[in-house]
Amino acid sequence: MSITLADIQSAAESIAGAVIRTPSVEARALAGQLPVASLVAKLENLQLSGSFKARGALVRLQALSEDERRRGIVAMSAGNHAQGVALHAQRLGIPATIVMPRQTPFTKVERTQALGATVVLEGEGLAEAGSHAQALAEAHGYTFIHPYDDPRIIAGQGTIGLEMLADHPELDILVVPVGGGGLISGIALAAKALNPAIQIIGVQAVAYATMVRRPPAHSFPPASVQTLAEGIAVKRPGGLTKPLIEQWVDDVVSVDETGIERAVELLVERQKLVVEGAGAAPLAAMLADPDRFGGRKVGMVVSGGNIDNRLLASILMRGLVRAGRLARLRIEISDAPGTLAKVSSLIGANGGNILEVYHQRLFQDVPVKYAELDVVVEATDTDHLHAMIEALIGAGYATRLLGSSAADGS
Repeated sequence: MSITLADIQSAAESIAGAVIRTPSVEARALAGQLPVASLVAKLENLQLSGSFKARGALVRLQALSEDERRRGIVAMSAGNHAQGVALHAQRLGIPATIVMPRQTPFTKVERTQALGATVVLEGEGLAEAGSHAQALAEAHGYTFIHPYDDPRIIAGQGTIGLEMLADHPELDILVVPVGGGGLISGIALAAKALNPAIQIIGVQAVAYATMVRRPPAHSFPPASVQTLAEGIAVKRPGGLTKPLIEQWVDDVVSVDETGIERAVELLVERQKLVVEGAGAAPLAAMLADPDRFGGRKVGMVVSGGNIDNRLLASILMRGLVRAGRLARLRIEISDAPGTLAKVSSLIGANGGNILEVYHQRLFQDVPVKYAELDVVVEATDTDHLHAMIEALIGAGYATRLLGSSAADGS
């Protein structure tokens, strides 16, 4: 079945009022980190399900016959498709079973269950989860709802492209996350039909870079490869989506885990947006190759915001370490009364805030009349941190940074 602009326009009409028409906002704080002329962020993280998947899921569910609705549906998902399907299945009164990989973040499992779906955890990745979902469909007569390789799913996701160009027809480039390819296929088809000159750039996690063209895509990764961007951790592109990507997408690039992590942090810190790893991948690509976007008007699809709270907290704390705003110091002191108080006072006098202190007397290789302090401190930035260390050394306390951070140049 071919997919046309008319299909995407029809999908837009069918989901109007049932799916949020998310804003496309000027991301000025992020644009200041890049040489772009302007940067627009399409905030699909604001959907009720937390991601763009609600669009295609609704289009597909609307096409079910009454008998198919009665028997129920089954889907496999790393989380976002699950929530999109569960949201609309509950609203339409359709029984839903979702098969999710065992490593799916708990927050996505919990939210899917809260939307009324039955969740089955099976397999190390989407391939194994998909096989189990197909088996359930055959055994129970469920209709299988594919997360990306379905023309109605693709048309539903393509409505994002219509909205972005309606709001910002001046855009030169769209940067879109790529997993199985349903999102970028629909967006690219819509955007190119409306503006053939616009460039479409896809972004994959380096561990799942199955569509990257330069260098050629490597062999399919094992299902157990971990990535912060689990929403695009798809082992194989779709049979429908792959030729659409080859036809309509100008390039596909990959980003590493460090880049994705940094992008999540920047989106929270600079733009005040909570975004999952897959949704941050477009920003990671721009940060990795800023010259490519220099002077251009760029739109990026923030595809989802379903990130585990503990994972987000860890990313933000690691960002503080990289920025020199949080550090662990090892300080050598004499094992005498009052010395700890003197060191604490010296750190405080230099504007540092002590979070944790570990006083090592027995288990470190130091002279018996000495001890070592491991002190976790807060600073305003790297310069402040180094000034604090110099003050400690100047007062006679040998001090060094522990661990890897931007503050110690590693």
